[in-house]
Amino acid sequence: MSRSWLGGAAMALATALAGGALAQEAAAPPPPQRIVSINVCADQLLLALADPEQIASLSNRATDPELSYLAGPAAEFPHAAFNAESVVRLQPDLILAGRLTRLATREMLGRLGYEVVLLNSIRSVDAGIEQIREIAALVGHPERGEALVADIEAALAEAAALPPPGGATVAAYQRRGYLVGTSSLITDLLARIGLTNAADGFTAASGGYVRLEEIVAGAPDYLVVAALDTTPGDQGMALLAHPALERLYPLERRIVLPDR
Repeated sequence: MSRSWLGGAAMALATALAGGALAQEAAAPPPPQRIVSINVCADQLLLALADPEQIASLSNRATDPELSYLAGPAAEFPHAAFNAESVVRLQPDLILAGRLTRLATREMLGRLGYEVVLLNSIRSVDAGIEQIREIAALVGHPERGEALVADIEAALAEAAALPPPGGATVAAYQRRGYLVGTSSLITDLLARIGLTNAADGFTAASGGYVRLEEIVAGAPDYLVVAALDTTPGDQGMALLAHPALERLYPLERRIVLPDR
């Protein structure tokens, strides 16, 4: 008798759970169909995760090869969104922006009733993976997010299998003397192959401007640079072509990580 009652209760519970799941699924809103990005990082996520027909426009920098990793594919989509006026004309049902996007633009779009999702700046691989999953779910394709995460994890495993470099130090020294701080994605990536960001002691964890003399005196083992070509294209790049850096850091002591 008791077994029969338990069996009936289990069946009733299973039926209720199934009904609840179906109700939730029926109540779930459809994925957005007109997504606009006004952020270069959001451009990359949309191109990787959304259906082409879901993308109403990418940002006005989406096709800049110096900033956008997917500049080529981005050219196949509208890419002129940057301020509130350019976005409103597109009548989006979702807007992706960054937390550094102009506050006036974000506030105006919010006051007009548009849904604006702000992307955080990524300071670690784990945070990047979390953001991929969030955006994949938001655009209605969580399976694509998981596939991209699997690719990243496979690359991390491959990097972890490399022989460790023996605790070498690295300075990510950029235009005008900006040194990337220890609270950064670059630091996380370096650490995963056994390298240490030398910024600790030079600048704040968030990074900052450091004099050339300090870099030379500190003598980190390697430099992270955007390109091997040190020909200065403007005043901001001239510092990186200084003879002291050329002498201390020949090509074999430079790690190329393009800005894009």
